[in-house]
Amino acid sequence: MMGNQWVLGLHLIFLGTFVVATTCLGARNSTASCHEQERLALLKFKDSVKDDFKMLSSWVGTDCCSWDRVHCDGATGRVASLHLRGIVRGLSSSCWVTGTASVTASMVNGYLVGEEYYLIGEDVNSSLAELRHLKYLDLSGNDFQGRRIPEFIGSLKKLSYLNLSNAGFSGNIPHHIGNLSNLKVLALSSTTYTQTLTADDMVWISGLSSLKYLDLNGVNLSGAKNRDKVLYMIPSVIHLSLSCSGFSAVDLAGPRLNFSTILPNIKYLQLKDNAIEGLFPSVLTNMSSLVSLDLSGNILNSSIPFMPSLLKLDLSNSEIRQIDYIGIWRQCNLKELIVSSSNLEGDMTGPSTNASMCSTYALEVLDLSLNELSCSIPKSFGRLTSLRALHLESNRLKGPILEDLGKLRFLEVLDLSYNQLDGPIPTLLGRITELDLSHNQLNYSIPESFGSLAALTYLNLESNQLTGPIPASLGRLATLKTFSMSSNLLNGTLPTLVGQLTKLDFLDVSNNSLEGEILEAHFSNLSMLKYLDLSSNRNLTFNVSRQWIPPFQLRTIRLSSCKISNEFPKWFQTQKKLDELVLSNASISGPLPTWLRQMPIISSLDLSYNKLNGPLTNLPFGDPLNGYTNEYMGSLYLQNNLFNGLIPRSLCTRTGLEILDLSKNRLTGIIPNCLLNLQHLSMMILSSNGLSGVIPSFLGRISPALSWLNLNNNSFTGELPQDLGKFHTLTVLDLGDNEFSGKIPEWIGEKLTRLMVLRLHKNNFSGRIPQSLCKNSRLQILDIAHNNLIGQVPRCFGELYGMVEASHQDIRNGSFSSSNENVIQVIKGSDLEYSKTLDLVFNMDLSSNKLVGQIPEELMTLSLLVGLNLSHNHLSGGIPSSIGNMKALFSLDFADNKLTGMIPPSMASLNFLSHLNLSHNNLSGKIPTGNQLQTLTDPSIYVGNRDLCGAPLPKNCSNHEDPTTRTSKNNNREPDEPEEWFYLSVVCGIATGFWGVIGVLLFKKQWRYKLFMVAEVTTDMIYDALMVRVSKMNRKGRDAA
Repeated sequence: MMGNQWVLGLHLIFLGTFVVATTCLGARNSTASCHEQERLALLKFKDSVKDDFKMLSSWVGTDCCSWDRVHCDGATGRVASLHLRGIVRGLSSSCWVTGTASVTASMVNGYLVGEEYYLIGEDVNSSLAELRHLKYLDLSGNDFQGRRIPEFIGSLKKLSYLNLSNAGFSGNIPHHIGNLSNLKVLALSSTTYTQTLTADDMVWISGLSSLKYLDLNGVNLSGAKNRDKVLYMIPSVIHLSLSCSGFSAVDLAGPRLNFSTILPNIKYLQLKDNAIEGLFPSVLTNMSSLVSLDLSGNILNSSIPFMPSLLKLDLSNSEIRQIDYIGIWRQCNLKELIVSSSNLEGDMTGPSTNASMCSTYALEVLDLSLNELSCSIPKSFGRLTSLRALHLESNRLKGPILEDLGKLRFLEVLDLSYNQLDGPIPTLLGRITELDLSHNQLNYSIPESFGSLAALTYLNLESNQLTGPIPASLGRLATLKTFSMSSNLLNGTLPTLVGQLTKLDFLDVSNNSLEGEILEAHFSNLSMLKYLDLSSNRNLTFNVSRQWIPPFQLRTIRLSSCKISNEFPKWFQTQKKLDELVLSNASISGPLPTWLRQMPIISSLDLSYNKLNGPLTNLPFGDPLNGYTNEYMGSLYLQNNLFNGLIPRSLCTRTGLEILDLSKNRLTGIIPNCLLNLQHLSMMILSSNGLSGVIPSFLGRISPALSWLNLNNNSFTGELPQDLGKFHTLTVLDLGDNEFSGKIPEWIGEKLTRLMVLRLHKNNFSGRIPQSLCKNSRLQILDIAHNNLIGQVPRCFGELYGMVEASHQDIRNGSFSSSNENVIQVIKGSDLEYSKTLDLVFNMDLSSNKLVGQIPEELMTLSLLVGLNLSHNHLSGGIPSSIGNMKALFSLDFADNKLTGMIPPSMASLNFLSHLNLSHNNLSGKIPTGNQLQTLTDPSIYVGNRDLCGAPLPKNCSNHEDPTTRTSKNNNREPDEPEEWFYLSVVCGIATGFWGVIGVLLFKKQWRYKLFMVAEVTTDMIYDALMVRVSKMNRKGRDAA
């Protein structure tokens, strides 16, 4: 950002003296050679560190003054400077601070910081203490593995520059550094997780009488005594950085802090990410020399006073919610104001010209991004005539973009993205270099006047409602590097003048309605192009010759849903640096060409939804070093093609794959053992092929991060291996439509506790539903239909809280994916594939088994279920009366069971119900009416229940007896015959027979003994005969199998 460049320039003022003095790394000494004692000291240091990046490879020979990173005094030959700065990427901590001394510039004394190089040492060798004439020492960006800063550094009395930032040190800062009275620059920044410096006492700071630049960013001073000395004992300091160091408002209001002694020369003060809360510290308003103040990341919630000397103010990530507190219109001299990510609300409109405190405004950079501003852009912004950069992105701004912004003649950067702005795009002046209006609701056409923005390098208009063609005048933007107009309503052809944008490296016009042909002329001069996205323009045809050799080397190609050609485009053979190739739904057919096998590995390859056939052996598996730059973000999408044959072993060389989707092809054979090499997989989808055999046990060791496993619709057999229980992060397990057998394993519930989708549909599982499934409390989809399960529906299914309360957890578990992964569910009586809406599907399908018993009342608490299918079982009893609590149901199927009783009236309150099947049960009574049930007029949903009546059945309850009242009517009629005598004679007969037998047994012990013996023998004979019969039946069953 422009503001950061301005601040960087200010930082370099302080370092300029030293950079000029040392010129460049490895400067040669032409008048004197180095001293032997110092040469040996440097060699001892070299031997004490691990130098994998050959930073010290030139340290050979007798003249150490000629070594890289060493500079000697021209007159004496003494070592005066050591430039040993390293660069370690990706180690920033939560306390990262922009502008840290070890990583500020893009070039450091001739060395690119984009490279990675550093030294590793167990300690800083004390031999450096021999360099008694050393003035400049930079060890930043290395890794000294948590060792303490050596105390001998305090003996290098001539040091004027010392940088130990982010060098892997830990522990207390040694007080001996206070002996360095000549020190002008001290950088001890601890903004990476490898360095954790603290201070127990800051009294040593008073010895640094010459200090001008002090960087203690990230150093923990919260427990340090005398930490207020940092603010009043070094009056020479011009630049002070204390970000993320534990300072509070109390430290800025201590008894010793009087306005006459506190940092009288300070110009740049950084207090980012501390615990300064409440009112704006009054002590800061009296720093009359202060030009730059960073208080971002604190908890201020008061009005900001006018500070006449201040040029830059950063209050980002604070609690200043009211835009009025900022005082945009009273800060007359301020040049840069940054208040992003602070939940700002209110109106930005300034006072009228007569009421304004300022006759003119010096503001050049205004950043109010990432707030809650919901007003329109005020006309008063037209008064900020010096404005060079305006950032209002990621708010809720409404209304049109005012013409007044187009009149700001110095404006270079305008970012209004991610708002709710509408209307046309106004005419802008020619100084604009960066324009981002993306993710709004802008309409009308793109102005032809854009062609006159000669300095434009970045143009982003994506995700609006712009219409019409892309203006040909944009072909005149000779400096344009980024051109993004995706996700609009643009039509017409892509102008061939785009091919004249020689600086263009990013071109994205995807997801529009462009038509016509893409010719070689569109790319004739685009030698710098790296990113090309023409996808989702269905009437766009790629028409280039087979011999075409493009002028560019692309990193990303996205041409999905375009018309490419009937065969795999040959010009891809020239692209040797591809990271991403997306050709899904591009009308490509035939086999993969043999030359593709020699291409470098492409980290993200998507050839899905085409008609490609043949084996997978010609996938690109060449040298991974040229194209496979992000080894842990690989993906391979080959679904919905006609590939056949085995899964090739060459696929297993892509060890960095995260997503593998081979579904809906014609692959055969078994799962190869070499897939065990894919230790970073998060999704493996092999569904809808002809794969067979048992699931190999090694699959459970394939990747500890696997979250999605689809093997459905194949011909797998056998029992599930217990090793699958090692997938502790699994959220989706789909093994449906196979021939698995045995019991559903207990470990699914005991070990796969993160499961959200479990689908075992249409297999040969038997036995009871394990109670352990109730431990899968996150389940949203449970489908174990079409098996041979017996027993009752577990009552503990009511504990599946994922079907009760929305967890807001992503089923895909945050995986980088195409969002095309789907799960098949039977809802509303049909097989439906859910992909993008999968997070909204809550379904339980236990149909087509042999389940018995009643429908548990506990199921009625699963209020998020949209589908419940218990059909084709042997369930009995009534439908629970509380079924009306399942408010989200729109598909309910209890057909073909043995349910009895009346249909609960509460079912009429299921307002979303659109599919109902209660057929072929023993239900009785009148069908409830009202609400959604009124719309279900198909009588087949109740057929097979002979005692049901009422609409939509033809059987009218008013013309037929209600079976629920038939019994009571029979009980109330007068008897036609003397039934009482019949019942009395029966009772007398039973009494006589009972006592005639039992009475004798009570008094005759021998008879009683004989009777029990006969009963026991008879029981044993019946049991033996039954067991022999069962054994014969089992043997016949095995022989038949």
